Amino acid sequence: MSHSDVQTIAVIGSGLIGRSWSMVFVSGGYNVNIFDNVPGQAAKAITEISKQLKELEEAQMLRGELTANQQLALLRSHDDLAQALEGAFFVQECVFEQLEVKQSVFQEIELLVGKDVILSSSTSYIMPSSLFSKVQNKSRCLVSHPVNPPYYVRLVELVPHPETAAGVMSSTQAVMTKVGQSPVCLKKEIDGFALNRVQSAVIAESWRLVQDGVISVKDIDLVMSEGLGMRYAFIGPMETMHLNAPEGLNDYINRYSGGISRVVKSFGPVPDFDGEQAQGIVKEMCELIPSDQEHLLARKDRRDQLLMGLAKLKKEKDKAFSETKQSSR
Repeated sequence: MSHSDVQTIAVIGSGLIGRSWSMVFVSGGYNVNIFDNVPGQAAKAITEISKQLKELEEAQMLRGELTANQQLALLRSHDDLAQALEGAFFVQECVFEQLEVKQSVFQEIELLVGKDVILSSSTSYIMPSSLFSKVQNKSRCLVSHPVNPPYYVRLVELVPHPETAAGVMSSTQAVMTKVGQSPVCLKKEIDGFALNRVQSAVIAESWRLVQDGVISVKDIDLVMSEGLGMRYAFIGPMETMHLNAPEGLNDYINRYSGGISRVVKSFGPVPDFDGEQAQGIVKEMCELIPSDQEHLLARKDRRDQLLMGLAKLKKEKDKAFSETKQSSR
């Protein structure tokens, strides 16, 4: 198949998220045009992507059916926005997390693409109704919020604008599924979307417990990494409850809802993320892992290696479980 026979996705912004999305999209066999308004930055991004893809291939962790060189052949860098958008059926915006910047980018994009091109944003927190308020055709707009780093953590939240067409949601879900992501579709927009609301609840209570002297920074992280996180890597909170009582979720609620309600009511106000107490928590964290670049980069590399291994394990176990289930029929 020639380069011209493959559908094209335009990635706007060549930073960490833009590079990650580009790697995800080429792994699914799409042509990817990377744009950055800083001359030469998109080309530098491809150089970095090339290095990463070859390292992943050597580690046998490359996603998709294509080789690293075949995936690289699908990438193009552009300093001109119109050229980057030419022929694209889907646009993934990955610029600064600043409302005015993103609004301006989408206004410019809308003038350069056809009416059926899907406009998607990587924003983590900005509500679609605000983000796309200056776009004329809002029915083709949505947020596709990845989890950092997107190449290793496959979840992506699809969040509609109030006017987003159902077909745009389903088409985006199909694209994300094709490239190996795990899309979840929110039925309506909400501040923080789903993932960040759940994450914020965990962060707030973890911070509060350390701040109130209940537990140390090290040990609260162990509560997640060696406790909740062990099962949440494979099943979510709803299934966890369903499996943790003899007769399923209703049985669990009958047994434990009183205790859950009591604990939730004791959570108290939003913790103080500033001030002297907060600096004490920061200091405790930095004593465990210093905040200089050498230590942080080493821990990020460890994180990514572990995430790659976990992703591989989940894929293998899901496949084995599926095969066992089929053979038992």
